[in-house]
Amino acid sequence: MRFGRRRQEPPRGPSGPPPIVFFGGKGGVGKTTMAAAYALRLADEGLRTLLVSTDPAHSLGDALDVPLGDRPVRVVENLWAREPDAEAALRRRVRQISDDAGAALPSEILPAVSRHLEHAAAGPGMAESALADLLMDAMEEVPGTWDRLVVDSAPTGHLLRLLHLPELLAPWVQGLVRQRERAVDADRFAVGVVGGSQEDGDDPLLERLHARRRKLDRAARRLREEAEVRLVLVPRRMVLAETDRAAGELAGTGFRLGAVVVNQVPADADPDVLEQIRERFGDQGTVELALTGREPIGTGALRELAAPLA
Repeated sequence: MRFGRRRQEPPRGPSGPPPIVFFGGKGGVGKTTMAAAYALRLADEGLRTLLVSTDPAHSLGDALDVPLGDRPVRVVENLWAREPDAEAALRRRVRQISDDAGAALPSEILPAVSRHLEHAAAGPGMAESALADLLMDAMEEVPGTWDRLVVDSAPTGHLLRLLHLPELLAPWVQGLVRQRERAVDADRFAVGVVGGSQEDGDDPLLERLHARRRKLDRAARRLREEAEVRLVLVPRRMVLAETDRAAGELAGTGFRLGAVVVNQVPADADPDVLEQIRERFGDQGTVELALTGREPIGTGALRELAAPLA
């Protein structure tokens, strides 16, 4: 599938929308709705926008009232959306590693490598890691294929892990690079001692590791330099407490926070809670959206929310 390309433009400064925006928050606060409305606003402004869900419990298609899948689907002019399949991405990664191993390792140890890969793929956190890979792939297409990337993330804990994952994985991958380099050097030394020949071609495993390390380094840098996190909450004390902790962790580790969206504000909302929200997030700004009697589903209803989010 081709989406065409536009003139690459540099990231916007503080006065314009950043290239990459995450919407996160506690489950049930409406972050999917806010992400969809914001992406629609960008698209209506003429920016080719990709809206991606990294929540395994996908609801983005329901909010847009459009069937979504693993590949981008055109929703309206300038807006595409997708709900990546983490399990499928994990299977693709395992196949790629297996193919690389088959090209670089002795055939007698390949069955053991395959068993190890199957065991590792079933481990905790692997699907989440596969989603992070898909997200990094999408980031690589901004700018270029897309002008903007909007991410509807899973609840707060998942968002925090997702944002930190590139930085956490980079040293581990670098360690694998060093181990593989030593193994390749040892093979070459053995050939020189006992005789024989060894092709001088690139080692596919080592090349794959180097490429992954570079990709992780780029993602970690761009998440801090070009991305913005917009937290969504509802005016309740427990939700505010969780949002406060998330904002503190994100800001403390160098992530940029955008305006906080206070969603579903009822007419009888606790004024003390609203005042605490305004005071806590006053520096970055707040957007307050009143509770309405109907659920905003479809592009028409979502556009009604879009203006204040801009």
